[in-house]
Amino acid sequence: MHNWFECKINYEKIAEDGIQKKVTEPYLVDALSFTEAEARIIEEMRPYISGEFTVMDIRRARYSETFLNDKGDRFYKAKINMITLDEKSGTEKKTPVQMLAQASTIHDAISVIDTGMKGTMADYVIASVTETALMDVFPFVAEARTIKKSEEEIAASGE
Repeated sequence: MHNWFECKINYEKIAEDGIQKKVTEPYLVDALSFTEAEARIIEEMRPYISGEFTVMDIRRARYSETFLNDKGDRFYKAKINMITLDEKSGTEKKTPVQMLAQASTIHDAISVIDTGMKGTMADYVIASVTETALMDVFPFVAEARTIKKSEEEIAASGE
């Protein structure tokens, strides 16, 4: 299960016209706590930003599922209503969940969500899909951490 945190980074960016201006951009990171989210976003952004940058805000983002797609360049938030049947009353119950899809267009985002939901046994209805301002998403990758930690251990031992 992922714990997503939306982190807003403030830094000076060179615009297309060559003028430097301060911008605040949101990013999504997978972390266990607010402290880890701050450390991860700093680690992830350091190679891409020259100069100083500040983590302006960190807040928990409640996405029950993320569908990342290398072909997409935008991120879309989808509200999905999971439909279940109440056995006692015999009525349908809709439970809303938030999902994130990476795609190029809204139509592609709907397609990505439908493809990702193929394995589910529950019925669902896509209630809404909206484009977010997210610039990038950084999921947790265990292999990268293990390799980096091993390199640090080797360097510390002097081998």
